[in-house]
Amino acid sequence: MKLSNGVEWALHSCVTLSQSRDPVQATRLAELHGIPRAYLAKHLQALSRAGIVHATAGQVGGYTLTRPAASVTLLEVVQAIDGTEPAYRCTEIRQRGPLAVPAEQCARPCAIARAMATAQEAWHRALDAVSIADLAAGIDRDSDGTAMADVRRWLADSPR
Repeated sequence: MKLSNGVEWALHSCVTLSQSRDPVQATRLAELHGIPRAYLAKHLQALSRAGIVHATAGQVGGYTLTRPAASVTLLEVVQAIDGTEPAYRCTEIRQRGPLAVPAEQCARPCAIARAMATAQEAWHRALDAVSIADLAAGIDRDSDGTAMADVRRWLADSPR
């Protein structure tokens, strides 16, 4: 399964937003992460449509999380950016070709479709079990406790 770059950008942006009390402009998020502002803005709009972030207009506007970071899951962010379609879509290939199985014998999904559905469910459960707050804590642990403080300082120094 390949996720778009937008998923990574959105997750990093949500972690950053979790560290700010004030709205953060898309330009600043793009600058912090070294990514194109126009593309990030598209993904922030998707997060806004999904109810994950709130956009505030105006000179002091920007983006904020709509609820505590502990209640925003990776699954929500992934689905907001890449959609809710499953990674695997059965096309009933078993009903084609010289050894085609008749449709009446295909009342239940085949072993391949069942295995892929099980994997999809596990993937969803795993993503749903991790929050933006969990990511922020993990990033902080990876940096010996300095990353989130650095982000907060950088955001506080934001030009308004």
